[in-house]
Amino acid sequence: MRAYTVHVTDTDRTDAGAPAPPDAPAGTMSLATMLCFDLYSASRAMTSVYRGLLDPVGLTYPQYLVLVVLWTRGEQTVRQVIDLLHLDYGTVSPLLKRLEARGLVERRRRADDERSVLVTLTDEGRALRARVAHVPGRIGAAFGLDETDQATLARLLATVTASATASTAAGSGPGTPTTGSPA
Repeated sequence: MRAYTVHVTDTDRTDAGAPAPPDAPAGTMSLATMLCFDLYSASRAMTSVYRGLLDPVGLTYPQYLVLVVLWTRGEQTVRQVIDLLHLDYGTVSPLLKRLEARGLVERRRRADDERSVLVTLTDEGRALRARVAHVPGRIGAAFGLDETDQATLARLLATVTASATASTAAGSGPGTPTTGSPA
């Protein structure tokens, strides 16, 4: 196995064209060239916007996502929620437990398959939808993009997600040399 050493600098994003320090080894990267840092920063910024909108109704962003699934698709199995949100059971189960404790959802075993648990909205869970109806518009405005750019971003993010998922499944990981732009 080949070992790779990468020198990461803390060059500010605005210094994308700045030269690397003189003692930096070949292959130096900076935050200014890391697309993954752009994604990370954008995700944190959007999560902060969501937090400001969801805190008043006592929801976290992941709880909101579970409710969106139920509001838009109706009753779902736990497995369907896991698959739709790209989360694992260990993450979804506590989310559902907290939503159930608040009286927003109910969980019950399917009559035809005891191994499968159905998740449904309660009346209170359905009513909450009206209290957060403003959230999608506020999030859209926070993006600072017109509809065309939002659609382009959504397409690009879907491509990145699918490619990264396929790469993970194929066994790419730390120490695996790749070509292309630094992530």
